[in-house]
Amino acid sequence: MEIKFAEVCNAPLIHDIMIKAFMEYKDEVPPSSALKETVESISSALKENEKGFIYYLDEKPAGLVRFQLTENGLYFYRLSVIPEKQGQGIAKRLIQTLENYAKEKQVSALICKVRLTLPKNIKLYNSAGFKVINEEVVHKPNGINIKVVSMKKQLNHY
Repeated sequence: MEIKFAEVCNAPLIHDIMIKAFMEYKDEVPPSSALKETVESISSALKENEKGFIYYLDEKPAGLVRFQLTENGLYFYRLSVIPEKQGQGIAKRLIQTLENYAKEKQVSALICKVRLTLPKNIKLYNSAGFKVINEEVVHKPNGINIKVVSMKKQLNHY
């Protein structure tokens, strides 16, 4: 097992893992916007201020997480584990890697958003020490509204 920092050249790999992981949400209303991302959009984001970690199992990519440092903390998204490797603790290891990185950068919190229609994801973050701090409705084009919760894990430094 190895976790590596994502580089711009990893955009095709990131896209591939993310699409595999998010296909289970293709029937959500609306489907996850992750499914609309392209190699180019990921590459552009990595060239800007986005960062990421890629999880390798037996030298094969099995998961990833993308993130940005903000004034409120480390905001992460698109946590993805390929379907055949889900349930093996990969997501929790990626969250732990984010936590270690945040502490190294002296960032006080990890933050993410989760659709209310995805209770297993909320449960995963709860089990990793996250608390729901806000509930909101995200307004998408075509009058579609998505209920999401913001979740936060406060980090203790030194």
